[in-house]
Amino acid sequence: MTLFPNGWTHYLAGGLLIGSGVSLLFALTGLIGGMSSVYSSTWSWVVRTPFFQQPRLVNSRQWRLAYAAGLIVGAALWWIALGDGTRVSVDLSPARLVVGGVLVGYGARLSRGCTSGHGICGLASLGLPSLLAVLTFMGTAFVTANVLARMGGL
Repeated sequence: MTLFPNGWTHYLAGGLLIGSGVSLLFALTGLIGGMSSVYSSTWSWVVRTPFFQQPRLVNSRQWRLAYAAGLIVGAALWWIALGDGTRVSVDLSPARLVVGGVLVGYGARLSRGCTSGHGICGLASLGLPSLLAVLTFMGTAFVTANVLARMGGL
């Protein structure tokens, strides 16, 4: 079994680009880019409940939405540059995607941030809560993947 059947250089390049992007965001603006905050601040335009109307969400929604759009455009350009060889074919049912999305969303709220926020920005700022969150994410992912693989679910 090969650990990286499609090679490893595109993972390195992607990591360097992500690290450079969040570093530039912080160095030029002092802002920290995490995706669960982008999600919450975007909802602040349409949901009027007090959680979504917090000043930290309402006041940051324009730059966060531009940040998310940049991630989408960057991913599209990356895909165009690498071509079809980067596609992963996985047959997932809509129910499985919904359950996975709910669990990830719940976990992001529970840990006060998403994997990208803690793993990229939180660890870079040497935040102990982010280290604990990343260790929890990774430990849970390893256990879940192994249990599902043994059950024939992967």
